[in-house]
Amino acid sequence: MGAGAMSLAAFTGPPTQKAKPTVTPAVTISAVEMEEVRKPAALLTASDEFKQALIEEEGVRYTVYRDVAGYPTVGVGHLIRPADNLRVGDRISDEQVLAFLEDDLKTAERGVRILVGDLPLYQHEFDALLDLVYNVGLGNVSDRESPRLNAAINAADYEGIAAELDYTHAAGKVARGLEFRSERRAKIFMEASYEDPREVSTSRSVSS
Repeated sequence: MGAGAMSLAAFTGPPTQKAKPTVTPAVTISAVEMEEVRKPAALLTASDEFKQALIEEEGVRYTVYRDVAGYPTVGVGHLIRPADNLRVGDRISDEQVLAFLEDDLKTAERGVRILVGDLPLYQHEFDALLDLVYNVGLGNVSDRESPRLNAAINAADYEGIAAELDYTHAAGKVARGLEFRSERRAKIFMEASYEDPREVSTSRSVSS
């Protein structure tokens, strides 16, 4: 389902885990088996769980601002392009936020397909790589810029890929928000867990 098919409110709640099917055992086994099969990236698109996590990470901004690296940004982490005809301080509508989001997701999805080539992925692995490309851009995960990530992909080394999802710098400095995002990205890739590590840390502090 495209991001533009529903309102932003549909994605701003906490990520939800998929409910276990309440059908006959034979059908349940079949569904699980289907979920456990890695698929070509060409057959995968962003899951709703990922869209929720993405909006939590990026936030939704209606006024053009400069991000931590100094780039004019708006909506759900959309970097302003000359064709957008927007400047810092300009405001956009809900419809424009969704249009930018849908367009940016499609671009990032194409980027993941270019990055992984023929490597098959689980949905959650695709989502984690989608977050990476959405966040840092395809150029920053190229063979030249991220040789170890590309080597792991070429070797079909999934644990090696997970180890290379850690991108924490913006404008040459470590950003705490990017550290949390990298941690979340790795958990999505390895554990299919879309939880926000900030909320987990807060709940643990409160309980203790």
